[in-house]
Amino acid sequence: MKRIIFLLFVVLNFAAGAQVNINHYIRVGQTRTQIGNYTGAIEYFNIVLKFKPHLAEGYFYRGMAKHQLEDYRGAINDYNTAIDIKPFYPQAYTNRGMAYHNLKNYKKAIEDYNKALEFAPDDENIYNNRGMAKLSQKNLEGAIEDYNQVLKINPKSTHALMNRSNAKFISGDVRGAIKDLNEVIVIRPHFAGAYLNRGLARMELEDYASALRDYDQSIKLDPQNALAFNNRGTVKQKLEDYAGAIMDYNMAIQLDPEMANSYFNRAMAKEALKMPGYQTDYAIAAQLNPKYDMEARRLNAEKMAQSQQKNQAQQKQQQQQAKIDSLTSQPLAANIPPVQNNDEEETDQEKAIDQALEDDEPKNNRNNRQLSLMIEDSRDLPGEEEADPDDGRIQNRNIAIDLQPIFIVSAFEKNAVDYDRFQYYNAALDRINEQNNYNPVLSLTNKPVDSYKTIFENFILYFNDKIKIQENAHNLLNRAVFYSLTGKYNEAIADLNKTIQLDDKQGIAWLERANTRYKMLEQIELLAGTNNNLTVKIGEKKADSQAQFGQPAALDYKQILEDYEMVLFLNRDFYIGYFNRAFIKLRLGEYKSAIEDLNRAIEMEPEFAEAYFNRGLTKIYMNDPEGGALDLSRAGELGIYGAYNVIKRYCN
Repeated sequence: MKRIIFLLFVVLNFAAGAQVNINHYIRVGQTRTQIGNYTGAIEYFNIVLKFKPHLAEGYFYRGMAKHQLEDYRGAINDYNTAIDIKPFYPQAYTNRGMAYHNLKNYKKAIEDYNKALEFAPDDENIYNNRGMAKLSQKNLEGAIEDYNQVLKINPKSTHALMNRSNAKFISGDVRGAIKDLNEVIVIRPHFAGAYLNRGLARMELEDYASALRDYDQSIKLDPQNALAFNNRGTVKQKLEDYAGAIMDYNMAIQLDPEMANSYFNRAMAKEALKMPGYQTDYAIAAQLNPKYDMEARRLNAEKMAQSQQKNQAQQKQQQQQAKIDSLTSQPLAANIPPVQNNDEEETDQEKAIDQALEDDEPKNNRNNRQLSLMIEDSRDLPGEEEADPDDGRIQNRNIAIDLQPIFIVSAFEKNAVDYDRFQYYNAALDRINEQNNYNPVLSLTNKPVDSYKTIFENFILYFNDKIKIQENAHNLLNRAVFYSLTGKYNEAIADLNKTIQLDDKQGIAWLERANTRYKMLEQIELLAGTNNNLTVKIGEKKADSQAQFGQPAALDYKQILEDYEMVLFLNRDFYIGYFNRAFIKLRLGEYKSAIEDLNRAIEMEPEFAEAYFNRGLTKIYMNDPEGGALDLSRAGELGIYGAYNVIKRYCN
């Protein structure tokens, strides 16, 4: 009995320790989220959910990390699960509403905010968010009502006052917007953004002196804000202080070298002062933003005018023919109205060009270019936030977007296996390792192996000696692996052919021969200059898939596919075989068939990150960004962090 009690005590203590561990992982995940290490946070929440798959908070916190990575669909999936487990979870509804808002699905966002308010009717943040969603729907009255509700709960909410001022500004109540901004400044006298927005509103009322004072104060409080310098420059230019305006545009460009309207405005100020360099500024502005390309807009306007003139001429001709037809059917004759002369036609064309230019150019940029000052809108409106490319988040980094490459058989010294990511197990490879006495250790990888080349060459010498003693399938296969890894493809294929002759049931030999043939073909194409990087050209889909990926040698690829087919014939559950075959099919432009192979691979290995990544890219290429985003979200969750970059650039 004592022994039973003792064992029970040990079990209880172990369970308590496990609980403490889970809490530890949650705390570490939350800390990583707070410091901006979102991918690291996801790793910890994955561990939590391994042990506690029904813990709503685990999904909620992981969703928050994905949300920060702008993987909104992946975040929504996690929020969905959290809500399924815990239906009375207002924060999960709120966050899901925010994710829907980011995807511009404002209707669903508002539905979630409504649900959240059922459980938390006094949460000012939910009203604020719902107001922003309504503002995005251009429901100005509804937005203002929500901001009013926030101010009933918290009369000093500067967020609500700023948002309400935006709504009033859009609705045309500029003085009401200024009144709200005045209240913000009373509550937060050092809030640079409030002065910046009030300056914009005062410019709308043409109260340039007051606007200038607001911009001065905004710059004093936040001297790194390029918008404030640009807008102050426009005020000075309105007041014909061109030299002062140019100084402000210089500062705006120094702070933000890609602010196109600052170049455009500076060009106009320089042109007014007859200073050199204004043409260069116009050119830079046009390069940064096509809407500032005056020449292109003039040509477009002329094209529109010509089209309009042509339509008018056709209409006149039809009208005249109709009159002729009607007159010829009458017993009495009548005079046909004379056709307009060429001078009148030219006048009409000039009018059409002027009208087209007026329609095409933005407000305050009509008729007189020296008055077309481009004001930078400093209001924080929904859906207009620009991400800082240097904020450390993986989705903002400029990376190449390529398919995950095929898996090859590689090797590592004993006890030096690469643990960078999840290792995919294969029983046949494990048997070979056992026969090798685990040195060398063969492994499946799709990572670069160039740094191990010297080690691989030593293993060739090692198996040369073994083959001299006994030339069997096992030793030949091992040497072929190292021949292939060192780029000796002909020697590798010769050994693999012998291996298959001696033992045609060895699936790894067929896999290795397919891989080596592909590597050889890839090298030949590279040397011949016909190799195209296997990159999904998102957004440039063409009817001819061969034109997309180059013109591969069909016969060589057929042999590779036949070898993979044999691999899968010998082992229908070998998911790496399906992945590699899908890669070759993508190379050949057989996208639907490739997706079927990737589906099989994922079905057999639900944590196959590379398969999710390649399937996601392929879906995007096939115009399914929704499905592609979900696959890429899963790939990112499993450790391929470049997936978040693709989601941001092509799915949101």
